[in-house]
Amino acid sequence: MNAPVERRNITATQRRALLAMPAGWIACGLGSGLAPVAQGTFGSLAAILPWLLLRELSLPLNLLVIALGFALGVWACELAGRALGVDDHRALVWDEFVGQWIALLPALLAPWWAVAAGFALFRLFDVWKPWPIRVLDRRLKGGLGVMADDVVAGVFAAAVLAIALHLLR
Repeated sequence: MNAPVERRNITATQRRALLAMPAGWIACGLGSGLAPVAQGTFGSLAAILPWLLLRELSLPLNLLVIALGFALGVWACELAGRALGVDDHRALVWDEFVGQWIALLPALLAPWWAVAAGFALFRLFDVWKPWPIRVLDRRLKGGLGVMADDVVAGVFAAAVLAIALHLLR
């Protein structure tokens, strides 16, 4: 397990390895990471569906779900990465779920466009990887490495969205 992110598309053998275990299903975002292209974008879009349910919860419960989702992701992405033989394969998108949920925290009580803005901001920070996101992406390995950079990208996106919502009120 040496490459920071495996860029090649998932092979049939890798797909079978992921789908053969519950951790693989979770790590690949309930299948959204198996898209042939733009796996991170598909994972982020898929994350909005459960977020619509999370939106009905209080902020403390949202934070609890995010913390549990993070812990679950560290475990699932660690096992899935081992099964694939890489630290971070592009099919592992549970990190997008958790990062997207963090990015959308300011949108819990906001108009619909804030969800679209939160999605776009999260994708921007996840792809751009400004400091310290890039450092985390390069240095941390295993399940924690998969999850950590997207959590920080989600925090950055949430901060920008919260500022924008505040300025627009």
